[in-house]
Amino acid sequence: MNTGTLPSPTGRSAPGRPSGDASRPDRRGFARRHDWLWAALLTFGVAVTGSGTPQLWRDELASWNAAIRGTGDLVAMLGHVDAVSGLYYLLLHGWVSVFGDSATMLRMPSAFAMAGAAAFVVLTARTLFDRRAAVFAGLLFALLPSVSRYGQEARSYAFVVLAVTAATWLLVRALDRPGPRRWAPYALAVAAAGLFHIVSLLFLLPHALIVVLRWWRDRRGRTVVAFTVTVAFALVPVVPLVLLGQRQVGRQISWIKTPHLRSIAEIWDSLFGSPLVSLAIAALALLPLAWSRGRRPAVELVLIGAVPIAAAWVVSQGSTSYFMDRYLLFTVPAWVVVAAAGLAALRPRPLGVAGLAAVILLGLPDQRQLRTETAKAGRDGAEAAAVIAKGYRPGDGFVPVRGDDRVYMTDFQVEYSLPPRVELRDVFAQRSAVANDDLFPVECAQPEKCLGTTRRVWVVTWSGTQNPYHRLPKKQAEALEKHYKPVRRTKVHGLQVSLLERVR
Repeated sequence: MNTGTLPSPTGRSAPGRPSGDASRPDRRGFARRHDWLWAALLTFGVAVTGSGTPQLWRDELASWNAAIRGTGDLVAMLGHVDAVSGLYYLLLHGWVSVFGDSATMLRMPSAFAMAGAAAFVVLTARTLFDRRAAVFAGLLFALLPSVSRYGQEARSYAFVVLAVTAATWLLVRALDRPGPRRWAPYALAVAAAGLFHIVSLLFLLPHALIVVLRWWRDRRGRTVVAFTVTVAFALVPVVPLVLLGQRQVGRQISWIKTPHLRSIAEIWDSLFGSPLVSLAIAALALLPLAWSRGRRPAVELVLIGAVPIAAAWVVSQGSTSYFMDRYLLFTVPAWVVVAAAGLAALRPRPLGVAGLAAVILLGLPDQRQLRTETAKAGRDGAEAAAVIAKGYRPGDGFVPVRGDDRVYMTDFQVEYSLPPRVELRDVFAQRSAVANDDLFPVECAQPEKCLGTTRRVWVVTWSGTQNPYHRLPKKQAEALEKHYKPVRRTKVHGLQVSLLERVR
């Protein structure tokens, strides 16, 4: 029995009537058109799963400290430090003012950004290859350990990934059918990438190469001119940020070491959050190069993934190094798409499914590790705060290890976890960080005078020693030792909490 289109009296199909049961929605067609949506939802779901468990680490604590300031105080701080993170801080400030500053809420904007990036990963894979590659790309991206890591991070890196991935898809569309309506959104994506992180603008190098290569092959229109003008407009709002960032760069990233050749292999592992997964991605990325239909887009994607890494390595041989895995995270989507195309090219087809499953399984141990309490921080600031809260008395003082170790933000780590009823006096802070328009307070030049009449002081330093003043600046340690005696010491993971009482 024929279950297809009912014949008309003339023996032809009835005009205007689709084949199949018209009363039923074309669910398969809807799914095919919206592959990007399920990929985004899956990525978001994986990112938020367990996102509240790991304690905030120092960079996230900087984000928290900036976001909870008043708008005026935040803008004033950006004039002295962290201007390159300004757009993200302002976005996070608005978010926490509505949804609060729990670890889950602080990290959720990054989960949304990664979900958006997943959508563009799928769209790019489908545009350059086919639906099978797009499905593999969506699954692979969503379940990549590094995507989960930075989808659970209160920093701007997920937003950079979103902006660069969107820019790549928009470039492909603009090159297929050039016109102002397609170049304009590309300009917005470029500007967003630069405003969220200046180093991400390295992606413009491979984009420029792709534009030139396509123009050389097709000799169509004024593609190179249109691209150049678009990028020039896009960079206008980024230029002031670059100039301000250059004045702050020595303070913010001077600690990053000049990379060696072996650093490229090390950063490759870190980009994917798992050494085994990184090896699998590298192997799969080679497969489309042998696939005639996929060779050109595969080469373009390899350029987008490889050129920024090489450029960052070269630039970092100078006075300032920018060679960090998280700074180059925006290259991951390109590698994911080309690896997914490699899986899609495998025959017989079940081999591609098996390969995808194997890559995902290889990353499961790293996924579990990412969701442990000390996966990021390495020191248990929450437990240290609990010790202080349990023994707290109104008027107690607080001395966190700062000095040369202030970048570890032990003070923020403890303060973040303290209940509202606990109000400690930071005894060696002569001027607060907010008053100083900085992330850090101005510490007393004469610590003994700043002690005042404080009867009890909680000192938080590194563990691994019985010395309650370990790593404190010499003058601070001497002032405390002269006027106080330790009455209690408690060790938590990575930290030591000491209660001092005044003797004279």
